[in-house]
Amino acid sequence: MYETEKQQVIRTALQLKEYHLIALAGGNVSLRIGSHILVTPSGMTYDSLVPDDIIVMTIDGTIVEGERKPSVDTIALLYIFEKLPEVNAIIHTHQVYATAAGLVCDVLPCAVTTLPNATLGEVNVAPYSSAASLEMGIETVKYLNGKRAVILKHHGVVTVGANLKEALYAAVYLEDAAQTFLVARSVGEVPVLNSEQIEAAVEVFRTYGQSVKDEVKQ
Repeated sequence: MYETEKQQVIRTALQLKEYHLIALAGGNVSLRIGSHILVTPSGMTYDSLVPDDIIVMTIDGTIVEGERKPSVDTIALLYIFEKLPEVNAIIHTHQVYATAAGLVCDVLPCAVTTLPNATLGEVNVAPYSSAASLEMGIETVKYLNGKRAVILKHHGVVTVGANLKEALYAAVYLEDAAQTFLVARSVGEVPVLNSEQIEAAVEVFRTYGQSVKDEVKQ
């Protein structure tokens, strides 16, 4: 069941490792396919995953296929999918620079165009919520505010998208933007984009790259 989609989930997870957004078995990747949710397993390093390791479940958490224990954050992931029907992909990471920015900011502003390109604007920092909790999902939904990313204070990052590509791009470009912001802040005041510039950056990225059906598989 969903062999192609399981491979896409695994490839996305490996890209998180490639871009240094996760360590060992941290974080998770999940994908909605119709009435089913595909979730990476708990405590397994991504380079060890095979399609049979990916769990298939319903939105209420009933496991349809898979012998592995799903991610400990599944309760939060299912809440996000339930509350945001436009979201079909969720990535959770513990990426260093964005998480660090969340310790010193309430909002990561748009200092570079790549942030609104990928996340649709500035990124809110949600109050602390523990891993493996419903509260993590509740705070994510509350603080996403129509964007594709939220920073979880003292914890990490959640990115979302209509597909895995959108969620992955949000995570990668958020990390780059956070690193740039923190470096700039260490030497002086950081100028930010105005609302018109942010809107233009968002619009540019809407037609960036190839169509979903033509793009290279992730």
